Amino acid sequence: MIGCAYKLSQGRIMRHSQLKAFHHVALLGGFSRAAEALHLTQPAISEQVRKLEQDHDVLLFRREKKRVFLTEAGEELLHLTKQYFEVETRIGDYLSATRAAVEGELRIIADSAQHMTGFLGPFQKRYPNVVISLRAGNTGEIIDELRDYNAEIGVAGSLSPGKDMSVLNLGATGIVAFAARGLLMASQKELSFQELAQLPLVFREEGSKTREKVEMAAREKGVRLKPAIVAEGREAVRELVASGAGIGFVSEAEFGHDDRLVKYGLRDAELTMSESIIYLTQRRDVRVIRAFMDFASGIQAGRDARPGAAQPGP
Repeated sequence: MIGCAYKLSQGRIMRHSQLKAFHHVALLGGFSRAAEALHLTQPAISEQVRKLEQDHDVLLFRREKKRVFLTEAGEELLHLTKQYFEVETRIGDYLSATRAAVEGELRIIADSAQHMTGFLGPFQKRYPNVVISLRAGNTGEIIDELRDYNAEIGVAGSLSPGKDMSVLNLGATGIVAFAARGLLMASQKELSFQELAQLPLVFREEGSKTREKVEMAAREKGVRLKPAIVAEGREAVRELVASGAGIGFVSEAEFGHDDRLVKYGLRDAELTMSESIIYLTQRRDVRVIRAFMDFASGIQAGRDARPGAAQPGP
């Protein structure tokens, strides 16, 4: 397809090779890296991008010394080329659908890795040719990364991430407070919002559904909770709380087993956190996404069939 070209309505030609060169420079952050990935020379890649910019009178990159940065127009085009080249991959998958093996990369972004531990090991055994990457993010980041084609699968604390998303519900568990062992009296089992307002609190960053629910419930009781520390990511919160820095909040499914920590019920409210596996609906025919969602749906159906099984996690 290197020589493929498309005639636009204004009579200008858009070449597949130009888009491919731009796409790889944008993704890899440089012309030399793109040339290496495409097995071409750097001058050839530079010429393809130059022609694309010249033919369409648009600036796609800012060149600063030896580095390149996307312009606003470049960012928009990258979003489109991600979709374009994914469709190309899907066409290839369709034309070779008789192959038994599912292969490729599955990028997962999750608000807690614990929700994935029961899925990833068995999935990788069934599909050993799929390379899995897992990273952390809050619900807002997860949805943005899925929409930007920077991840295939998200795990988020939301059952309604948007009309453009498909959802597999993993169930819901209660939200609890937790603290370092010995920070509070051993007899303490619950904490009210009034008590929490007098204690140092460790919150996650803006965008965390757990934080949002706790703050909203406190406001409804006329209490303002002010964090002493705001930490990026659930693991950072856990380590800060374990050090004795303050009180954190988490769903029971994510609390896990840590001898350093003690959990406490919230006396004033019964808060729950739903967890869902989500993906962009328009990508449902991407082979690796379809394989993972079929696999995860089968596991979750088995869990839901067990008496009293309502919690996500392993």
